[in-house]
Amino acid sequence: MNITRLSIDLAKDIFQLYGVDSKQKCVLTKRITSRAKLIEYISKLKTCEIYMEACGHVHFKAMAIELS
Repeated sequence: MNITRLSIDLAKDIFQLYGVDSKQKCVLTKRITSRAKLIEYISKLKTCEIYMEACGHVHFKAMAIELS
């Protein structure tokens, strides 16, 4: 799986992931049910751009993810 862009819909406890390749073809749709699992999953991916979306009421739950 060659993800170049990963979009994450943030919610309180559920995270919906959508990944596309360099041709903008969907190569990943996944639901993750905890922050720990999200960080674990993302840390195993190759370097890619990550986009996060959230409604105004969840911005206080913002998280920083640093990938190398």
